[in-house]
Amino acid sequence: MYTPGAFAESRSEVLHALMRAHPFATAIVPRSEGVAVNHLPFELIDGKLCGHVARGNEMVACDGLQALLVFHGPQGYVSPNWYPSKRETGREVPTWNYAVVHVHGRLRVIDERKWLRGLLDALTSRHEADQPEPWRIDEAPADHIERLLGAIVGLQLDIDRIEGKYKLSQNHPADNRLGVIDGLCKRNAPGDAALADLMHATEEAGDEC
Repeated sequence: MYTPGAFAESRSEVLHALMRAHPFATAIVPRSEGVAVNHLPFELIDGKLCGHVARGNEMVACDGLQALLVFHGPQGYVSPNWYPSKRETGREVPTWNYAVVHVHGRLRVIDERKWLRGLLDALTSRHEADQPEPWRIDEAPADHIERLLGAIVGLQLDIDRIEGKYKLSQNHPADNRLGVIDGLCKRNAPGDAALADLMHATEEAGDEC
């Protein structure tokens, strides 16, 4: 991934936080017959990324192959009108701010019901946590769960390396960064508040939306 130094992010706690906050990843697996691309949630468990797919998914045949998972964080258009320097010099243009994490590793395909049930319990516990009455897998009939477990296969990415790119106006002076945060908060399009808050947290500048 092309990453100028100003936008590079290598702190594992920051990268893991984005992966947990935005678990729906793009999975890319180069194969001899062509690149397999799928979209699914992954859970970071004991330093490995775990997910599952339908038994008929092409990734079931990708055991042992190198794979790339792309986690997409907040993103949004940045208007040059938000830069104070634009009013002074006019020498500013539009851009796009965003945060992404690329995770490289070897894919393992796991066809074990005990492993799958543990993964589903972990996924359900996390994503149901904010519900007034969190749903549990054992609320469904046992025979129904057994049938569904037979229809899926587990995936585990053994991580080799992680790349992070946080393009958040770090190549601009502080006044411009504050202007972008303010512009995002005022526009308030879907995702703008999250992007502004990430800029605030990363740059330690401005106020949260």
